[in-house]
Amino acid sequence: MKRNMLAAAAIPIVIFFAKSAFADKKIPWADVPPAVQKTITENAEGGKIEEIEKETEKIGGKRISLYEADVRKADGSKIEIKVGEDGKLLELDRD
Repeated sequence: MKRNMLAAAAIPIVIFFAKSAFADKKIPWADVPPAVQKTITENAEGGKIEEIEKETEKIGGKRISLYEADVRKADGSKIEIKVGEDGKLLELDRD
């Protein structure tokens, strides 16, 4: 009985730390690799980069690290740019 209670108490703790390990992390432009900066700049369409996050996502069955930039254009529309650590454009989503 004690073992079941201990296991039940441990589950939320394990879930919390597992989720934290894969949480998005906001990073400054200076910490973005040059190849990623180049790809973001080329696809920002002259907009202002509002935020960059480093994320871990599962793509093609593999967990990869990528950078996601939120860009606001002069007309108010948004662009979300996802770039791999190697600078490869993974996704471009216009609002």
